[in-house]
Amino acid sequence: MSNSEISPDEQFELHDDARQLPRLGPGRAAMWLLAKLLRRLVRNGHLTVIDPRGETWRFGSGGGDGAAVSVRLTDKALPAQLLANPSLALGEAYMDGTLRIETGSLRDLLSICMADLDTVDALPGKRIRQGLDAFLSRRLHHNPINRARCNVAHHYDLSTELYDLFLDADRQYSCAYFATGNETLDEAQALKKRHIAAKLLLQPGLDVLDIGSGWGGLALELAQQHQARVTGLSLSREQIAAARASATQSGLFERVAFELRDYRQEKGQYDRVVSVGMFEHVGRSGFDDYFSTIQRVLKPDGVALVHAIGTMAPKGGSDPWIRKYIFPGGYLPSLSETIAAAERSGLWVTDVEILRLHYAETLRHWSERFAAERETARRLYDERFCRMWEFYLAVCEMAFRHGRLMVFQLQLAKRRDTVPLTRNYIADAEADHHCHIRALGKQIGRAR
Repeated sequence: MSNSEISPDEQFELHDDARQLPRLGPGRAAMWLLAKLLRRLVRNGHLTVIDPRGETWRFGSGGGDGAAVSVRLTDKALPAQLLANPSLALGEAYMDGTLRIETGSLRDLLSICMADLDTVDALPGKRIRQGLDAFLSRRLHHNPINRARCNVAHHYDLSTELYDLFLDADRQYSCAYFATGNETLDEAQALKKRHIAAKLLLQPGLDVLDIGSGWGGLALELAQQHQARVTGLSLSREQIAAARASATQSGLFERVAFELRDYRQEKGQYDRVVSVGMFEHVGRSGFDDYFSTIQRVLKPDGVALVHAIGTMAPKGGSDPWIRKYIFPGGYLPSLSETIAAAERSGLWVTDVEILRLHYAETLRHWSERFAAERETARRLYDERFCRMWEFYLAVCEMAFRHGRLMVFQLQLAKRRDTVPLTRNYIADAEADHHCHIRALGKQIGRAR
């Protein structure tokens, strides 16, 4: 019996010794190695792969638990590419249609494949790339002002209409806060803003700097609900234009200013500094500049709040597919290296909170909303863009649900006695607003 007549499962037994791989030929050897990896990787659910030769490979437990997904690979080079660079190759194959999902969903496929990332990390190609990334880290994650502008434009200067398809009514493009897990997206985003405001210990008349102010929702909330004077900074022309329009429409233009300016160029002095979803774009070489800027612009009795994506790994990094297509220059830091940088600036870390699965739930909502409006997105861009965006939202959700990602909130101050001795003040401030947020969420839901 020739190898071509042997089933894939039988080939596992026949070629258990890797020295026999040359007998299979380059293409089949790559598929055999990929299958060997998948047999170790797929522990939850059932995965069927139809390879470019039309052969069927099945992976997973024999029971009925977990999702069942079937995919077809149409490019003969794809098995080798998946072995060499799993994240980049999988994302590009889905975008290009050389990996087609025949049964099940993309989210199910990623959930199956990302449930055991230690197995993927053990691949020789993965270790080589990690070493190369570490060697090139300064270039990959170094973002002087001109490069930062280009990186921001790549993602945030996409059509605001695109973001309206899947974000909440306030265009909060960061992790929401699910107090019970049963909130709508709009409710959870409102709770996030209230949670941040509580940690900032706001009082009427304070000057607030919002670093990375997005479409302006948080800045407008702080001005309207807490009578603050807010300066928002962004390098996105689309975001600044939309934020200024919102400030004018809401009648808050006298208390809120949005500036197209890099945070490192800020010269003012502020009672409070807030930065939500921006630290991830600083890059590892920019940590000291970032926290030194906060230290410099913060008044002696000031308070700062940094809300950012991080990793529980000892050292941060970036995913190759995300870096190429979604967030060039991005770097997800570890909590330890972030706190070390804050301490080097002379700031006190006065509170730390870890939000673990909150972003997974946020991304699930975004994926569902984007799917419901997919045809509109396709008209705005094209089919390949839609597949890219689907993959982006789904792979990020699974990285928070099964991987090492989380969100942290750091409260910072120049003096150790600036904030109260216990955290009770946070819950007390939030309790006053919870009923209002519930009512607001229901009202927005009816409006949609």
